[in-house]
Amino acid sequence: MNDTEHTPARGGGRTPGRAANIALWVVQVLMAVFFAFASALPKLIAHESAVDFFAQMGAGTWFMYLIGVLELAGAVALVVPALSGLSGIALVGLMIGAFITQFVYFDGQNAATPVILGVLAAVVAWGRRDRTAALVRGLTGRRR
Repeated sequence: MNDTEHTPARGGGRTPGRAANIALWVVQVLMAVFFAFASALPKLIAHESAVDFFAQMGAGTWFMYLIGVLELAGAVALVVPALSGLSGIALVGLMIGAFITQFVYFDGQNAATPVILGVLAAVVAWGRRDRTAALVRGLTGRRR
């Protein structure tokens, strides 16, 4: 089998070929580093820039910490094989919220960032859909 072929996964899904798997891992690791250090960390240590950002929205520091925890959880889950697809889905949702926030409160000033990250998270979610399906099957007790 070559790198462009897909092999059927249990339950009729498809798993990525070797090259796609490597590419997904590179994307996942880079996103995890970004979300952990560039996005979550400033919120969790209450860096002045993060505090100011949330203050401009009228949101309390509790919301800043909540978003920081969600971003950090997403970053960690991106590098846990069984959770990577689910993390991609969750981060898409978070980036939709970030995109809307950029337009509502900041006139779309930095709206490209959540779009790019959201697209990358969607690619991870799609590429790891077999793992997400296996996770759901495991949690629901279904074998198929």
